[in-house]
Amino acid sequence: MIKTPEELALMRISGALLASVFDMLDALDLAGLSTLAINDRVEAYITRDLGARPASKGQYGFAYVLNCSINHVVCHGVPDGDAILRDGDIVNFDITLEKNGFIADSSKTYIVGDAAPAARRLVRVAQEAMWKGIGQVRPGARLGDIGAAIDRHAKRNGYAIVRDYCGHGIGREMHEAPEVLAYGKPGTGLMLREGMVFTIEPMVNQGTRRVSTADDGWTVVTDDGRLSAQFEHTVAVTQDGVEVLTLRRDERAMPRRRG
Repeated sequence: MIKTPEELALMRISGALLASVFDMLDALDLAGLSTLAINDRVEAYITRDLGARPASKGQYGFAYVLNCSINHVVCHGVPDGDAILRDGDIVNFDITLEKNGFIADSSKTYIVGDAAPAARRLVRVAQEAMWKGIGQVRPGARLGDIGAAIDRHAKRNGYAIVRDYCGHGIGREMHEAPEVLAYGKPGTGLMLREGMVFTIEPMVNQGTRRVSTADDGWTVVTDDGRLSAQFEHTVAVTQDGVEVLTLRRDERAMPRRRG
């Protein structure tokens, strides 16, 4: 669970490489592209340009390098050549990358073209909720502090947090202890210690928090068909706060510590 300084140095490399994948996606005009075409671009970039491994491919039998979750899809959406992104869609890309034996995990919800104000607001609040959770990370804090901050921000804005999925420890394995819930009670749960590395990844729904899994066994959708948005970062507990290992170029001015 606790990473050594040497292991953290390697995880920084994986995190920075994964951040560059999102930088590449930021430059794309997503409208008109299929999610399978985007999957193939990401795979080529990770393997050819970065010399790394897409860690999701083959994990638990999954055949692709990313999850792509459009509109009412909460998570685990499967790339499809017939799933064409349209103006007004929102889509989450959840991507993992392994380099030097260590894995980083991150996701971002993109707004395709001119989306409705309600969709844009959901995406903004979901990103803010993730940062509210990150802002609680420091030695001596507890996992419940993270979840409570996320849930409180979502509820204040009229949204619901999905409770069926959560963040997780990460390192040599994609999923390690502990589980990092996006809801909770302050002052409860595991105490954070320097060297812990885990993901924070709230899934925020417009309507009900309840979700269902489609017949493909992967795709998770909102029960009421309303929109869902997610953001995720891999973070490390430092001596005096938190380091976001997968911080992207478009987030350089965003808050990284509690204060």
